[in-house]
Amino acid sequence: MNRRTSSIFRRGPRPQVRPHPVDMAENLEQAGFLDRAIRTISTGVKRALPEGPVKDALHGVPVGHPAHPPLTDLPMGCWVSSAVLDLVPGTRRASSALVAVGLAGAVPTALTGIADWSALHREQQRVGLVHAMGTAAASALYGASLVARLRGRDGAGRTLGLAGLGALFAGGYLGGHLAFRQAAGANHADQVSHLVTLGWHDLCPATDLPDGWPVRRTLGYISLFVLREEDDIHVLTDRCSHLAGPLHQGRITNDDDGETCVVCPWHGSTFRVADGSVVHGPATSRQPAFETRVNEDGIVQVRPLS
Repeated sequence: MNRRTSSIFRRGPRPQVRPHPVDMAENLEQAGFLDRAIRTISTGVKRALPEGPVKDALHGVPVGHPAHPPLTDLPMGCWVSSAVLDLVPGTRRASSALVAVGLAGAVPTALTGIADWSALHREQQRVGLVHAMGTAAASALYGASLVARLRGRDGAGRTLGLAGLGALFAGGYLGGHLAFRQAAGANHADQVSHLVTLGWHDLCPATDLPDGWPVRRTLGYISLFVLREEDDIHVLTDRCSHLAGPLHQGRITNDDDGETCVVCPWHGSTFRVADGSVVHGPATSRQPAFETRVNEDGIVQVRPLS
């Protein structure tokens, strides 16, 4: 074999792989050095936000949707618009006003984000902590920008604003990673409307169900939470809509109206077993529920609650 032919089998230098933003975000998921800070902050948040209407409002329970994501539109929209106006002559006051409105909107945005962050898995919390650091840095830079603008130092104000915009985009990227790659805030309950065919389906013999104790049963490949209370049988999808916790391992309790509820063992979301409605967050999506009946052979039958 001649030298020219053999050269094709030689290994050349490995091509350099440029780091991708998503790789860096995924590395944050495994950043265990953040855990001590996470434990400290989470403990403080949980003490400051006990279960109740304030915490539920921050999660978005009253509106049936996480409150944090839509609130981010206000500061981001204001600050991006301010950066655009900084390029247009004669818009100094309007640009300063947008910076101020963005700062005001950052307060409820941060509060709702902290509430949601405190009820996430550890890998999500690691990314969320750095996301919060980025958005906090953006807020601090925009606060300094507003002070500079009010003192007539427009050049410094614009520079600080651009730096804040960079921090905002970096933090926003991690927020997108949380939402779309780690599914924080998404509905994790099995969507039975398109997974279960119409009509009644046999589930199990009624005699197999213990009275007052939740159990797990399956309908095809869907896990179900089943609770029998004397002659009443309640069935919900078992995967909690918050982060897919196993409801059949949860605690049975009653709400203020005396309705039977189940508390998710992972993060404490509370659902009425009769219809799957949310009583307490962090879950905001209703738990899919089933109608039940017992046929003449003593078999429990179910169909999705319309």
